[in-house]
Amino acid sequence: MPPFLKKQDLGLLKKIFLFSKIKKKKLYIIGGYLRDIILKRERDNPDIDFCLKRGAINFGQKLARELGAGFVILDKEHGACRLVKRMEEETYTLDFTDFRGKDLDEDLLHRDFTINTLAYELKKVFSAKGLENCIIDPYQGRKDLRIRTIRFVNKKGFDEDPLRILRAFSFSCMFDFKIDQETLRLIKIKKAKLAKVSFERIRDELFKILDSACTYKFLVEMDKLKILKIIFPEIEIMRNIKQGPYHHLDVWRHSLETVRQLEILIQELKNNQEIQGYLDEIISSERRRWQLIKLGALFHDVGKPQAKRREGGKTKFHGHERIGWEITQNIAKRLKLSNDELDALRKMVLWHLRPGYLADNEEITSRAMFRYFRDTAKEGASTLLISIADQRATKGPLTSKKSRIHHEKVVLGLIRKYFKKQKEKKLPRILTGDELMKKFKLEPSPLIGKMLSEIEELQAIGKIKTKEEAGEAARKIWKSEPGKKEK
Repeated sequence: MPPFLKKQDLGLLKKIFLFSKIKKKKLYIIGGYLRDIILKRERDNPDIDFCLKRGAINFGQKLARELGAGFVILDKEHGACRLVKRMEEETYTLDFTDFRGKDLDEDLLHRDFTINTLAYELKKVFSAKGLENCIIDPYQGRKDLRIRTIRFVNKKGFDEDPLRILRAFSFSCMFDFKIDQETLRLIKIKKAKLAKVSFERIRDELFKILDSACTYKFLVEMDKLKILKIIFPEIEIMRNIKQGPYHHLDVWRHSLETVRQLEILIQELKNNQEIQGYLDEIISSERRRWQLIKLGALFHDVGKPQAKRREGGKTKFHGHERIGWEITQNIAKRLKLSNDELDALRKMVLWHLRPGYLADNEEITSRAMFRYFRDTAKEGASTLLISIADQRATKGPLTSKKSRIHHEKVVLGLIRKYFKKQKEKKLPRILTGDELMKKFKLEPSPLIGKMLSEIEELQAIGKIKTKEEAGEAARKIWKSEPGKKEK
């Protein structure tokens, strides 16, 4: 067995090769799969790209039947299809495309970056002693892998697919490679073309950048090249908005700094298994909470420019969190994020001030704590993490080290409380909605929900324990409603 392949990969490739022999098709493995082998980068659920001279769709369709794999046509005009095959614990994505040109070299010329122009004839997988002996590398991809560089293959590459502008940064981010200067120069010239790319594709590359431990660095690079404002035009009004003596940065630079401080904080907490497991949770479509929380940090103050007011000689931003959520919601919908992701972002942006209010009190009451965790729900801890990062990013002349230390101590305590609450069994409901309707002879209405919410809160903080006490609490709510009478 060739030393550079996993046993399961080799078994699948052998089936594909034997089928290609029957169909008399010469297949080449190209791109990222080979790149990752050279980098010794193991990946779960491998993606393997193949190309052949012509007939990729027809071949792929027949191979899918042979393998019992899922099949979809990606691009009928240019001959591209995808197979999805589940094997044991892994899912393989197999893409087949026709040559984009008269031969393999011309096809590779149309790839995005040199590190993805490597090719390997499939049949040689089973005869070669090593990868280096048989790899096809017409555009010095291996050299750029050695010197850790992202370089375009041809100058028309960004015209062929402007998403490559963003992919340059996502690859640089994933591999910790530098983007060469000529490629950066071309990106600067071509960046406006990115506006024509679908936001689903932009989202996928953006979340690769958000998945890095150095997202801040790449956001700053993209901002300097004026790429971020093409993706997020909403950030332009955040620039040069001063925030008063508690802040040392304008709204936009403060937002970027909050992302930086969040990444530092996450690194500091790397040995906390509860927090790391929480951040690693998948919210939707392989997108994880720790990617989403960075987006929440970036946009937590996006409503400030619209909310800015001067009152009594002071700069104030009353209601910026609600305005910010409306703006963030539009961004999230544009990126085609799921309802679960929208809900998570809503809680982070809408409630990001609450931890600060709690920390300002000499003592946090049980009621205040209950309401915070009720309102933030699953995002209780992520909102608290954003609050610490937000506070660390605030270093104006009126901020003090003592207040920062106090804020952080309180918020870290609330994070511990959050995880403790997750392990607690939910208290059984003392009274149901049906029981309340029967007791007060009421029809279904928001009043019933209000009663249930009050009973739940009082029960959680230990104020009531019996049906009689719950009934009395509900009666007080009922009496406070104008025009309500028992039938």
